[in-house]
Amino acid sequence: MKLRPLLLVKKLHQLPNNRIVKPLIKTALIIFTLVAIHSFAMVQLESLTVRQSICLTLTTLTTVGYGDLSPITPMGQLATIILMYTAAITLVTFLIRDYVDFRLARFELIKAGEWNWEMENHILIINAPKYNGEQFFRRLVSQIKMDQDYKNTPILLLNTDFRDGLSNQLKDLEVKHLTGSGNDENDLIRAHAKSAKHILVLSRDEYHADSDSITFDIADRLSRHGLGHVAVVECVDDDNRRRIGELGIKSLLRPIRSYPEILVRAMDAPGSEIVIEDMFTRNNDHPERYSIWLEGERWADVVNAMVQSGVGTPMAYIGKEGDVTVHPKGDQHIMAQSLIILVKSNNVPTQSDVDSAFQAHFAKVLSKSE
Repeated sequence: MKLRPLLLVKKLHQLPNNRIVKPLIKTALIIFTLVAIHSFAMVQLESLTVRQSICLTLTTLTTVGYGDLSPITPMGQLATIILMYTAAITLVTFLIRDYVDFRLARFELIKAGEWNWEMENHILIINAPKYNGEQFFRRLVSQIKMDQDYKNTPILLLNTDFRDGLSNQLKDLEVKHLTGSGNDENDLIRAHAKSAKHILVLSRDEYHADSDSITFDIADRLSRHGLGHVAVVECVDDDNRRRIGELGIKSLLRPIRSYPEILVRAMDAPGSEIVIEDMFTRNNDHPERYSIWLEGERWADVVNAMVQSGVGTPMAYIGKEGDVTVHPKGDQHIMAQSLIILVKSNNVPTQSDVDSAFQAHFAKVLSKSE
């Protein structure tokens, strides 16, 4: 985005890091002023056009001196000498020094997580796992980037775990880091939480319910800012779900560190994470494998046989060679040795139930066709 010089200066002055930016701006403004004065002097003293005067000033400032333009009058020559010694030799040296200092200081601030990133429509991830945080973030960010909707979405980490800087792997994934806490209002402002597209609040320790108190405080702050509808929050203790959910949080799920993909699903398709979570925890529904020999039956008929009998929902089949096919097309004819069926955890069907449901359904199909 292009900004006019004065707007750019104003924007830079608003940064908390302006102690390293101000010297650079000050020197640049002095040089800009001298260039303007000298150009004006060349128009008045040497009768040059504005374009010629600017060209002469800049070639003098950079010590190039092509020779096609040069001051002739004594006052013009004096003005050029003053420009040479004040700007070209002294101030440009200061400008280079200030720029190098700025780059070094900026590098240190970024490394320590103290540089304030200007972000909007980004994914803000608050907190870090207590164990294997680096590995977890690499997997999580990789999964996020695989989604076409988030491929180019900026990602900002807000935690206190990377004071020595992010790893090269995370940098390669274009992840930014801010040292701070979701429990601090100022840090939420620095992280531009109000401009975030999604906010993920991780449990600090996935093995201790005490983490939920920290999570609740963060969720409450987000709710007060009207950000509950973009927040995906981890909750360790199921008993705390209701309290956190009452804050208007979009999605609540258990911290399952081995599968960060669940967090991505919670962002992309809210509600689907509940189904996935149940499969992992064996809470309400889970997949079971049943042996059943299929010789070309339509997948839609197989699904109907299991659903209508109350057995469960077929999700995949295992082919004769052992290959697994997930969610085939309804009109596909299946050659299989087993089915993977999503069943109720409190009422798991037996192999006999599955066989009976299959035989009963296809017996009805045959009788209707006759």
